[in-house]
Amino acid sequence: MKTINVLAGDIGGTKTLLALFRFDGDGREEIASERFTSADFDGLDEIVQRFLSGQGLEQVDAASFGVAGPVVADEARLPNLPWLVRRRDLVESIPCPRVALLNDFAAVGYGLSALARDDLVELQPGTPGRDAPIAVIGAGTGLGQGFLLHDGAHYRVHPSEGGHASFAPQNELQCRLHGFLAKTYDGHVSVERVVSGQGLVNIYRFLVESEGRPELTMVREQMQSEDVAAVISRHAQAQSDPTCDEALGIFCELYGAEAGNLALKVMATGGVYVAGGIAPRIVERMQDGRFVTAFRSKGRMRPLLEAIPVDLVNNPLVGLLGSAVYARRLVD
Repeated sequence: MKTINVLAGDIGGTKTLLALFRFDGDGREEIASERFTSADFDGLDEIVQRFLSGQGLEQVDAASFGVAGPVVADEARLPNLPWLVRRRDLVESIPCPRVALLNDFAAVGYGLSALARDDLVELQPGTPGRDAPIAVIGAGTGLGQGFLLHDGAHYRVHPSEGGHASFAPQNELQCRLHGFLAKTYDGHVSVERVVSGQGLVNIYRFLVESEGRPELTMVREQMQSEDVAAVISRHAQAQSDPTCDEALGIFCELYGAEAGNLALKVMATGGVYVAGGIAPRIVERMQDGRFVTAFRSKGRMRPLLEAIPVDLVNNPLVGLLGSAVYARRLVD
């Protein structure tokens, strides 16, 4: 069996992570990796050249990069960076004809097949249907969504912009939350406005400014110098502030409701995977019942949703692994 060496990348506005993987039959081995500060370089091709020369390599069999932004016509622009990432530039700089650019959340989808059981936290048990559709959702800076369909040989990832679909409140408190945010966002409140890092902040703001919940002086002062969502999450999990605790509970409920919506839309009887940067930081809250209760709460479709396995992805390198998996497929 031929040994195949691939270059995989997870490219973000703050950091760039590159790794070399060796595939030998069904086995996969990471042979080198390095993290770079993206802003220190003029472009991705410069980082790639630096990494490969440091490993004493002149070329690889294939390369794939998950990029934090939309990929259109083999080009991508990254947030917070003056980069234009182009496939043709990477083909020349690696050099290698088998090069792919993926949206970073598509890379997460491909990475699911590379995860071990201990990379996952079970939120709802179930038996996945053979070759059945799979849904993946992940809240972080925004709200990523996608789904995987089996083509007879492999699962292929299909991206979605479902995070920008309209937020549909389910009770009186959520209706008031929607009305509060509609004033800020010119009438259209997307799901991402409540299920993301900023979404958690929006929920907290609503509780304090519209519902009259108390704001502790200590919490307010910490928010002036720290990431606001992180402050809310920390106090909620420590149960040191009732308003933060309520905000995170509502967040988990809305997260579960949207995961259930996605599962219904793609008939994800192959399973639902919850990825993104927030869920691994709030595992206990994701397991406390509010997420799953909202996930199942779809009226006549409740029995269908109760049977779908739901897992939280607890491996921060899933996107990098997905880029490696996709690069390996380019060789076939």
